Amino acid sequence: MKKTGGGLYLLLVSPHGLVRGHNLELGRNADTGGQIKYIIELAHALIKRPEVERVDLLTRLIVDKKLSVDYSMPLEEVTPGFNIVRIPCGPWRYFKKESLWPYIENFADNVIKYLRYIGRAPDLIHGHYADGGYIGAGLTGLLGVPMVFTGHSLGRVKRQRLIDQGVKIESIENIYHVGRRIEAEERALDNAALVIASTEQEVREQYAAYDNYRPKRMMVIPPGVDIEEFTPPSGKVSGAVKICEDISRFLKEPSKPMILALSRADARKNIGALVEAYATNPRLVKMANLVLVTGSRESIRSMDKASRNVMTDIVMMVDQYDLYGSIAYPKRHLADDVPEIYKMAAKTGGLFVNPALTEPFGLTILEAAATGLAVIATESGGAKDIVNKLKNGMLIDPLDVKGIGETLERALSDKARLKKWAQNGVAGARRYYSWSHHAKKYLQAVEKIITLNEPQRIGPRMKGKLVTTDRVLVCDIDNTLIGDKNALDLLLEILDKNEKNIGFGVASGRSLELTLDILKKWNIPIPNLLITDVGGSIFYGPTLREDQGWLRHISHRWNPDAIKGEMKKIKGLKPQPKEGQGLRKISYFVDPGKTPGIREITRTLRRAGLYAKVIYSHKAYLDIVPIRASKGMAIRYFAVKWGIPIENFLVAGDSGNDEDMLTGNTMAVVVGNHSQELNKLRGRPQIYFADGHHAWGIIEAIKHYDFLGSVRPHLKEGASL
Repeated sequence: MKKTGGGLYLLLVSPHGLVRGHNLELGRNADTGGQIKYIIELAHALIKRPEVERVDLLTRLIVDKKLSVDYSMPLEEVTPGFNIVRIPCGPWRYFKKESLWPYIENFADNVIKYLRYIGRAPDLIHGHYADGGYIGAGLTGLLGVPMVFTGHSLGRVKRQRLIDQGVKIESIENIYHVGRRIEAEERALDNAALVIASTEQEVREQYAAYDNYRPKRMMVIPPGVDIEEFTPPSGKVSGAVKICEDISRFLKEPSKPMILALSRADARKNIGALVEAYATNPRLVKMANLVLVTGSRESIRSMDKASRNVMTDIVMMVDQYDLYGSIAYPKRHLADDVPEIYKMAAKTGGLFVNPALTEPFGLTILEAAATGLAVIATESGGAKDIVNKLKNGMLIDPLDVKGIGETLERALSDKARLKKWAQNGVAGARRYYSWSHHAKKYLQAVEKIITLNEPQRIGPRMKGKLVTTDRVLVCDIDNTLIGDKNALDLLLEILDKNEKNIGFGVASGRSLELTLDILKKWNIPIPNLLITDVGGSIFYGPTLREDQGWLRHISHRWNPDAIKGEMKKIKGLKPQPKEGQGLRKISYFVDPGKTPGIREITRTLRRAGLYAKVIYSHKAYLDIVPIRASKGMAIRYFAVKWGIPIENFLVAGDSGNDEDMLTGNTMAVVVGNHSQELNKLRGRPQIYFADGHHAWGIIEAIKHYDFLGSVRPHLKEGASL
């Protein structure tokens, strides 16, 4: 029965990978693994709770002839109340998560468009992984809705692991964009009211590496396992018989105990070490078969390079050690096959092994336990927590190849102990790791950060001239709007002729007083919208009425006195005069030769427990504003409040403090006399680099986008709904 009434509306954000409500293609690529399964099962568990009315899982819309059409459906109702909503973001085709970053603002803007369509804001936003956390941080900052963050795996941990393996930092950045990922995680931690981790080790060791490490805002809630789907075998294996046949055809004696490993073909999963441990222990080869379920593939040759290398090494070891007939590695399996694979191993009196180098949690260990399989698992992370709690197996050093083989041999040799481990696993999984238990604990935790009111509506809330406006031009002032009197006069004439449906705004780093002074000096009429103090204030002209809602909104975690005290410790900064400061902006002149980089300044504030944005422009000015404030956030707040689609905003800028209003779904123009710091935006969706300087560049963009006519945003494919 479909839920009705005033229950909770929860928004889960997980952009990357292949997400659908049935037959998950787990292991198809590095981005479609345990996280995808986790969020699907979390959503299923939450919608079953009586206090939850609606769960929307937001992921990326993909139109790719190589993939199922399922991923191109904008809306998939999985069960009543639980929907998968696919948001356009970048090119239509599928691409890996590391390539998602240039389009992430488009995703966020399209989420707002979706919420406007359904007419309701969520009660809670839950961002998953770095990309979902980054998007969630923007949404919580815009909507004022509390946010939960789950990192799943963390960038700092990945970077250190790759460095330990001898990979150069330059290569790590080029391939994985880890620096961008870490900053996204820091931003998510900045904004999250609650961080949900899977293990104590994750909180104690992994999150502790972050500047925003706040253990009091972190809670361990282990993922659950579907105890109705994963059950011990009873009688003949039913259901997915074909997968059992596919495995058996590799083996001379299929009835021998099975050593089962199930994971992606990823070097981190350490499958090669398991094969070597098995192959170099003749007694183990004699007593058991080894079965490797490594996702689905058309062929080894067609896999991505990293996975192809793993599978090639396995095949070469099979040949080197002549393991034919003793090892199975089926080409493909369906999500529905997985419980039957576990049952097949359990019926042979076998065990499950997870030899991963690192294991943030280890969902497969839980699945194996619930199905009645003893477990041999890595002594890392969640695997250690699970085995110690359930007492259903032994831990191994993943780097000790000989020790892995000996442990497997000893485990299989003691049938009574193996049976006891299996029984412990079944009982413990049901007691400690059911999804119903997880959902109950989850909602108890988030209840403290949610205020239950009537569902909010997204749309126009005010009356006035702007109600008739269907598009808005917003310009930075210095070196953008002003600088060429002839161009400015022509631009103002264009706006005057089209004032009925075009709103005009300025967005400046200046205070209101200095903004009005410069507008008067250049004979610019008071605009409809004034964003001052780098987004610290919003005023409406000509009466200059300040938006009090925005003031309340951005005051979140703002502590200017403490920030000023901390900034005194940083060399090369000189406070700007009083007229350049604001209640929600702290400004400095910068000596580039003495002042550390923006990342170091940001880290200094984060480590001091202070929440703020650091904005650097023209290699001369530094502004500190509230964490929810910026020119881009102010424009989006204004767009939501007045009901004007963000796609109908033409924004113009020239420097670093304009960057976040230039990205996303706005029509953006970077004027020809821009600072070099904006060159990194070349090639981004909907950012036009004009030849004309100052207002000439704005006039050029008006023609480029047909801003006075039909408005052609020049969206790249997949950029907008």
